[in-house]
Formats: sequence, C-alpha cells, structure tokens
Amino acid sequence: MKGNNLFMKYFLACLLVSLLFVSTQSFANDAARIGLEIAREADRRDQGFADLTANITMIIKQDGSQQQRELKFSALELNDDGEKRLFVFRHPADIKGTAVLNYSHIKGDDDQWIFLPAFKRVKRISSANKTTPFVGSEFAYEDLVSIEVPKYHYLYLGDEEIQGQSCFKVQFTPSYENSGYSRQIVYLDKQYYRILKVDFFDHQNALFKTLTANGYKQYLGKYWRPDSLHMVNHRDNRQTIMQWQNIKMKNGLSQRDFTVMALKRSR
Repeated sequence: MKGNNLFMKYFLACLLVSLLFVSTQSFANDAARIGLEIAREADRRDQGFADLTANITMIIKQDGSQQQRELKFSALELNDDGEKRLFVFRHPADIKGTAVLNYSHIKGDDDQWIFLPAFKRVKRISSANKTTPFVGSEFAYEDLVSIEVPKYHYLYLGDEEIQGQSCFKVQFTPSYENSGYSRQIVYLDKQYYRILKVDFFDHQNALFKTLTANGYKQYLGKYWRPDSLHMVNHRDNRQTIMQWQNIKMKNGLSQRDFTVMALKRSR
C-alpha cells in the first residue's frame, strides 16, 4: 500500500510537470502569434504612401557640447520588397555632399552604399559594418533601414503605458546575421500602431540604447510620422536627436532616383 502511494505521488508529480510544460508552451506560442499579428498590422497600416521626402536636422550631444548637421531625406516604397532610402548631407561644409543609400529587403541582407565626395567614390557598406555609428551619431547604419516583418521573431510581452498612451509591448528579435542587437523591446500605441519607444539590448543582454519618437502628425489622412526621434546611448549618455521638417508624400519619385549613379549626383 505504501509503495502504491509513492507511485501515485510520483505519477501526479509527473502529470503536473507535463501540464505545466504544455501550458508554458501554449502561452509562448500565443505570445509569438500575437506579437507577429501586431507587427503585421503596424506594417499594413503604413502601406501605400508611395514615396516620401523630408529635411532632417541632426543634433549630436555629448558632455555639454553639441554638433548640428542638416540632411535631405527621401524614401521609395516598393510593392515586392522593402524601402529604398537616401540620406544626403547639406551642412556643415566638411560633410556636405556625403550621401548614404539603403535598399531594405524582405529576405536576405540589406544593401547600403556611402558616397564620399572628398574621394569622389562610392563605397559599399558590408553587413558586418552596419552596426557602426552613422557619421558619429547614436544611430547605427542598421537603424536607417525600414523594418521588414519577416526579418524578426516576435513575442508579445503585455501592455504598458508610454507617453500617457496604452501600448503593446513587443519583443523584436533579429533573425538576420550581423545585427548589433540581441533584441529590441518595441512599444506601439494601441490606437494607431505607431512606435513610441524602442529599447535596444546588446549581445550581453544589457540595455544599450533607447529611442523615443515624439510629435506624431498624420499625412494624407492616414500615415503617421514623428517630427522628432531621440536616441540615447546608455553606455556613455551620448544623445542624437533627428528633427524632421517638410515631410511630403507621393512626390512622384521612382527607382531612377535611388540608384548608385543617383547617389553620386545627389550633391
């Protein structure tokens, strides 16, 4: 009888462990599914803007001093791939004419080139170098490309209030190689699915940088864009602010405006 009781206790313990495992797996699967659905919905709501142009003022702050740079930005939406983006520096004089061209891809490595006017040449940026700072700012080259849904794994972590708004809290884990981040915690407001905040974690799982997006405005009655992006580096407290002005969509741009040859002429 005593042996039967021991067997029954062992059996119940094993059953409990099995149920807990199944429950945990089910919860994880649900969190992954919900996270993916949120990412897809955010992407769906931003489709159809065709192209975009804007002026950017970049302010780099460190140890009480700051540098200011002026850029021209343009982007082209593609139906069967990611976005093409072009950044062209207008000021100051020592960086004027420097331009960066990005091709985001739904699958595979993104393509990036930089034009250096002092050398009159275009240099391809390798995948391994995309974690380096974008012209001394707290934005990495990796941060300049559009977010493509298939290139991440997702996990819904619950809800949280950011900037007084109820937000989805979703973990984005890069599935592509050579990312500078182990994961990103992204906060999207529930009403419009706009990204309000992103926490970036390094490969030691330490909080590396935080991005906040402020001053969202609606364009063409549908598309939301912030007028300020603020990136803080938690390692050294360096900060970079991107202020966006004169945002315009559907300007009639084409792929001819986003070629390597166009990059050379972008000055």
